[in-house]
Amino acid sequence: MKRIQFLSFLFIAVVFSFYSCGSDSGDGDGNNGNNEITSITLSLKFDTDIYVGGLILFDVKGNNNQDVTSSTTITLNGNDIGGNVYTAQNAGVLNFVASYGSLTSNLQVTVLEPPIKFAQNVLIEDYTGTWCGYCPRVSYGIEQVKLATDRAVTVAIHRGNADPNGNNHDPYNFSAGDLEDMINLSGYPTAMLNRTTEWAYPEPSNVSQVVSLTASDADVGLAISPTLDGNTMNIDVDVKFGLLSTPNAKLVVYVLEDDLFYDQENYTSYYGGSSVLTNFEHDYVLRDVLTNLLGDTIPENEVTEGNVYSRNFSVPVPSNVSNTSKMTIVAFVVNGNTNAAYNVRSAFFGDSQTIEEL
Repeated sequence: MKRIQFLSFLFIAVVFSFYSCGSDSGDGDGNNGNNEITSITLSLKFDTDIYVGGLILFDVKGNNNQDVTSSTTITLNGNDIGGNVYTAQNAGVLNFVASYGSLTSNLQVTVLEPPIKFAQNVLIEDYTGTWCGYCPRVSYGIEQVKLATDRAVTVAIHRGNADPNGNNHDPYNFSAGDLEDMINLSGYPTAMLNRTTEWAYPEPSNVSQVVSLTASDADVGLAISPTLDGNTMNIDVDVKFGLLSTPNAKLVVYVLEDDLFYDQENYTSYYGGSSVLTNFEHDYVLRDVLTNLLGDTIPENEVTEGNVYSRNFSVPVPSNVSNTSKMTIVAFVVNGNTNAAYNVRSAFFGDSQTIEEL
């Protein structure tokens, strides 16, 4: 009987000892067995390029995938950054060290110079006609845009019948069928912003739509320097590139003429509401295109950040221009994949522009 009691007592003691040992095996952080943290990894929270002035956000995880960021000290050159966020102040390679107890992890972060940026202009291409009674609505809208910003460049693309005896006659008709096909034009007037966005009806009430497109910075900058030597136009166009998503870029160069006077049909209440606007002033009229209407391809090796691509045009004054003193040049660069204009610039003859780099 005593032997049985002794064995029972011995069994209970062994079981108690087993469970007691098990409860003492923790590491103090609630991790035990295979969950014990034996190493840590310092990494970037977001896998994107980092530029001077940008934020660097860090994560720290243990080998068991436990997030220990809040319990970790992150230093740069021995100085605590005070959390897991650091503002990049200089370009170069930065060496960060994370410390969690006796565990450490190093991470090199490359900080880049900010991408080159330029002042942003907006291109308005107004598909219009002297025969188009609703077209004065867009003309009036363009005037309101000009009052709101000097960052809008307008091109009036007149469409119609060049025959004075034909229907829908427009003496300034310009052959722009390829461009109209590209934008799927369905009627007149139509005003396109940067070639891919339609200016919402009624245009004079949506001036903010146009102005808003000048609010951000551009990835392409342009400068135009046109001169006139007798009947020869010499036009230098410089294009400087920032960081583009595609090397497929195209250059378009227009010749415009202002102060052309011709009667304009009018079905609107604008300009006094007369059914015919006698000797209406037509500005920004497209007279010639010195490139392909959809753009000349810029060689891919030229489309690199910081590079300046230059193009010269030495051509006669278009035969349809009536007053060379009223000519202007418009140049813009489009994305060859989407046809959207990156940026646009206009210049009078005699201007010597510099690129508007920010």
